[in-house]
Amino acid sequence: MLYRNVAKPVLFQMDPEKAHHVTVDGLGAASRVPGMTALLNSLWGVTSRPETTVSLCGLTFPNPVGLAAGLDKNAKAVRGFSSIGFGFMEVGTVTPRPQTGNDKPRLFRLPSDEALINRMGFNNVGTETMAVHLRQAGPQRIPIAVNIGKNKDTPNDRAEEDYRICIRRLYPFGDFFVVNISSPNTPGLRNLQHGAELQSLVAAVKDEVEKQSAAMKLPIKPVFVKIAPDVTGKELDYMVETLAASGVSGVIATNTTIGREGLSHSNAKETGGLSGKPLTARSTEVIRSVYRLTGGKLPIIGSGGIFTPQDAYEKIRAGASLVEVYTALIYKGPGLLRELNEGLLGLLERDGFTHISEAVGADAKR
Repeated sequence: MLYRNVAKPVLFQMDPEKAHHVTVDGLGAASRVPGMTALLNSLWGVTSRPETTVSLCGLTFPNPVGLAAGLDKNAKAVRGFSSIGFGFMEVGTVTPRPQTGNDKPRLFRLPSDEALINRMGFNNVGTETMAVHLRQAGPQRIPIAVNIGKNKDTPNDRAEEDYRICIRRLYPFGDFFVVNISSPNTPGLRNLQHGAELQSLVAAVKDEVEKQSAAMKLPIKPVFVKIAPDVTGKELDYMVETLAASGVSGVIATNTTIGREGLSHSNAKETGGLSGKPLTARSTEVIRSVYRLTGGKLPIIGSGGIFTPQDAYEKIRAGASLVEVYTALIYKGPGLLRELNEGLLGLLERDGFTHISEAVGADAKR
């Protein structure tokens, strides 16, 4: 209620990108005040329950609802976000060198569609500064994923080195890594999702993970690949086949879409990636396809248009072991996390499941 009645009306009067920075910078500053993370946790934290604690890829997630990449791009508010009820979070997307991203304005609200459009273009502080931020944040109560990408001016035939640099510099700080090859806002990036380029990139990333693990005497950390919702049919089949054969740890389905079907707001004309409610059904369908194509053997994190417990539950029943939110957090505030987790407990009980893992892919098993 505090967010919806007080904070949201103020933030929605601001330019969307300015509101974004006010929120992240404010949460980051607040989390450095002694005792503030405990206060944040008391206000919005989610009690970890045995029924919804998830073990995946050697990691323990205190609840299945995470924060998608793009909100805390520079790992400035890791302590704050870790204290308000998330079961895990992504930071980034980060690139080897800092970059300013695309020209402003580049972030747009579509309130009547409960959506956002962004064409940020991987604006970030680079790996060196992110490493400083993550070191300052220290260990967290939840797993932290580092979402990595390539610089805009790096040609695709040299993209592998950019991803290697990100892992090399940030390996001590991420509990797992997410390879972003599906943002629509970096020209040519989505070409890396296909065929030999995808196979070569994943092999390079895995090789670098193994090298850093050995050099730093740290565990081999999981690697997920984030895919687009706009890949369909045989193209999706081939992509999933390549990923499954590569030995990658899992898939995040999905990134934002370039589709614009069914939108009513005037900002629908803006170019960029669309997130929020219009993506709900499509991302769930991609999850269902990935689960079917891999026989449920490749872990999936479901992302895209999760506003209600039912939205999250449908993605889990389609095959997702974990889910992520972003746009719904902007529209509904941090109370969303408790709402989703409590709602999922009720839905699991309704369907006779004693643990969330029993519901993963349940629709495919009927």
